[in-house]
Amino acid sequence: MHYGFASPCVQTRGCDSFIIIIVLFILLIIIGAFCFCD
Repeated sequence: MHYGFASPCVQTRGCDSFIIIIVLFILLIIIGAFCFCD
């Protein structure tokens, strides 16, 4: 966590949060599929 690299890492953090959103969305679909199958 070096504050000197904070500016270049802004886009990377945005991509990380975007990936997290995609993963959560996939997990939501999987859980929904299990509930639907039951």
